[in-house]
Amino acid sequence: MYAASREALAHTRSVLNSALAGVSAGAATAAAAQTGAELFTAVEILDGQRTLRAALADPSAPVAVRQGLAEQVFSAKVSAETLATLKAAAGQDWSSSADLRNSLVLLGRESLLRAADDQNQLDTVEDELFRLGRIVAGNPALEQALSDRARPTAAKRELLSKLLYGKVTAVTEALAIQAAGRLRTAPADAFNELAELAAARRDKAVAHVRSASPLSSAQVERLAATLTRTYGKPVTVHVEVDPELLSGLVVRVGDEVIDGSAAGRLATLRKNLK
Repeated sequence: MYAASREALAHTRSVLNSALAGVSAGAATAAAAQTGAELFTAVEILDGQRTLRAALADPSAPVAVRQGLAEQVFSAKVSAETLATLKAAAGQDWSSSADLRNSLVLLGRESLLRAADDQNQLDTVEDELFRLGRIVAGNPALEQALSDRARPTAAKRELLSKLLYGKVTAVTEALAIQAAGRLRTAPADAFNELAELAAARRDKAVAHVRSASPLSSAQVERLAATLTRTYGKPVTVHVEVDPELLSGLVVRVGDEVIDGSAAGRLATLRKNLK
């Protein structure tokens, strides 16, 4: 995302946060959840109407015209908080219409996570999303069904909805179903990214750990403590057992990978011998 779009996102996020902060305490959680869902709906409308999304992101058009168009299209469909966010977005200069839509998706996700935070469910949402990623990665048929570009979006979302119904929080279900309809990466990676977004809201990092054998609770706690000292912030550890590593661990935090596995050492040795 270029600088113009980053600045546009920052401004729109500020407007969204101010709008939600103005909601009475008793209605704040519901307002955040509703705004998240409505932003997702707005993006679906933009995805399906090329002329509209181009007009809202056209930097050559006057701000008042773009904001007036956003109000005309969405005012009868969304809450005041969502409309304020959409008008703010329409008033910014985006590098592309894709940046506008992707930013609205991100703000929708942040709104839903805000609702989960209000209900002290962030830990649960993060864990559910990570586990969903592992389930999908371990089920080739499910992964293929979600990745198939020829499969209608509605069919993908219905499939995931049936899988998740009654088994996860409402926020997890909403985030996962929306992501399934706009996949830009492998499904498991998309759900892991959502888990990391939930962790980031708590100012935590996420360590994805592949271990040759199961780790005990004490081992996981020691690893989390070590990584927390290393990165200077709390680190959540998600462990996946991978016997192909032979022994040891592979730890990924963000873009950094620490490979302490036997398989990794053998691969390095083979590379050096060449």
